[in-house]
Amino acid sequence: MQRILSLFVGIFLAIPAWSQPKIASSPRPKLVVGMVVDQMRWDYLYRYADRYKANGGFKRLTGQGFSNENCLIPYTPTYTACGHTCVYTGSVPAVHGITGNNWIDRLRDKNVYCTEDETAETVGSTSAAGRMSPRNMLTSTITDELRTSSNYRSKVIGVAIKDRGAILPAGHAANAAYWFDNKTGNWISSTFYMKTLPDWLTRYNEEKHVDQYYEKGWSTLYPINTYVNSSADDVPWEGKPFGSDAKTFPYDLKKFIGKNYNSISSTPWGNSMTLEVAKLAVQQEKLGKGDFTDFLAVSLSSTDYVGHAFGPNSIEAEDTYLRLDQDLGAFFDYLDQNIGKGQWLFFITADHGVAHVPGFLQSHHQPAALFDDTPVMRSLNARLGSVFGVQQLVMNSMHNNQVHINRARMDSAQIDHDKLVQEIVSFMGRQNGVLRAFELAKTAETTLPAKIRDMVSNGYMPNRTGDVQVVLQPQVMDNGPTGTTHGLWNPYDAHIPLVWYGWKVKPGKSNTEVYMTDIAPTVAALLQIQMPNGCVGKPIEALTH
Repeated sequence: MQRILSLFVGIFLAIPAWSQPKIASSPRPKLVVGMVVDQMRWDYLYRYADRYKANGGFKRLTGQGFSNENCLIPYTPTYTACGHTCVYTGSVPAVHGITGNNWIDRLRDKNVYCTEDETAETVGSTSAAGRMSPRNMLTSTITDELRTSSNYRSKVIGVAIKDRGAILPAGHAANAAYWFDNKTGNWISSTFYMKTLPDWLTRYNEEKHVDQYYEKGWSTLYPINTYVNSSADDVPWEGKPFGSDAKTFPYDLKKFIGKNYNSISSTPWGNSMTLEVAKLAVQQEKLGKGDFTDFLAVSLSSTDYVGHAFGPNSIEAEDTYLRLDQDLGAFFDYLDQNIGKGQWLFFITADHGVAHVPGFLQSHHQPAALFDDTPVMRSLNARLGSVFGVQQLVMNSMHNNQVHINRARMDSAQIDHDKLVQEIVSFMGRQNGVLRAFELAKTAETTLPAKIRDMVSNGYMPNRTGDVQVVLQPQVMDNGPTGTTHGLWNPYDAHIPLVWYGWKVKPGKSNTEVYMTDIAPTVAALLQIQMPNGCVGKPIEALTH
């Protein structure tokens, strides 16, 4: 028997290696790049299409990529921290716990910022801007799952001007997250990730690129009279982020050199600078050069700052997207040259959209209005004081379009909770601009359409949300008379772009309804790894069949 076995082994070994059976490999891209363009409405893909360059970013995406044209956000409030978290977790605030940029934590009885972490210290500057981490996020991300799937041999790096735009997508297990410190003009990180900045980023900070951008100023890319897709340059409903004297193009930014690093965020240069750092991260950290798929999570924050200040119908917004088109084209060329054409997978989406400035719509006889929660909450407290004999029974302002009861005062005065809630709901429902007000814990009982009810439910976590939800009428927003905001269920806030490009992506479009929460499980399916542990989305069939 031993001689027979030896004979078979000898025969097998004598077979040429090329003819022996091979274990099937699972080819994957060398690098995945996830890009969230902060406040990018879906229609920006097409609104300026006649001015996008053939070799730029957007025409390459819509012509050579696959676009999910009807991608929606399935929850409220539609804010930055929630959006970034949902893209990368495939989950909703009711599960992952990031219920706003800020929220009132009932367990700790304090106002919490989404990525604050008192146990962390700043790396890269002397300010407190780095005391951040993803610890408030309760679930894993697709980037975490990628790291786990490779036994932590894949690299993950997040880059954004906003801390939350870098930290939440990068996840808990990231190698690094870098964001911009507007106090010092440095790109920084946190001791959650590292003890010191890498040399390449220290050198970048020493070169003070932000001051170089300030030296350029901001003029329109093309003659200003050709910006026919936008309103006039000087209109009363636009904000003035560069000072009351800076009303129109061109914007002289030299006055900010060396002393005001916050203003770069309100220019297209904030996006350009972010992509510079992203390219350096690819090069210096050798992303896409190892044996395992790496992940670069980039958020472009300046589109949000520009949009908030000037509105989506401004020349400033148009110019920002025309410049972003060029920056994206250069970024794609860089990835082709350094990673290899067809070797990297890319998706672009947004964390939320934005509403038109009410003043703009009103000037065209369209319904729009402002809602100021400060005097409303003052009147509500006065009403509750007269009914229950106790002052300040609710917080002085709404958080995330919700009314928060001061439960300590309610309990100490032995006020019946249901009666208090009924009084709040009745009062808020009578306010101008309010569509509905209802108790959050009883969302299923409201008469709103099921889709809106589901969005509210998906944003509800009892210890991180309020007691009464306020839903405003369409195009009514809680904001001042200049600039605009977002956060509601309406399509202008909740309809976002989603385009896939690169590795194994075939050109095409689909109007089938998909959701922000489908992005992470789609990436998981493409990479053949586990989806995040709180995921409620599903893979998009058009990409994964």
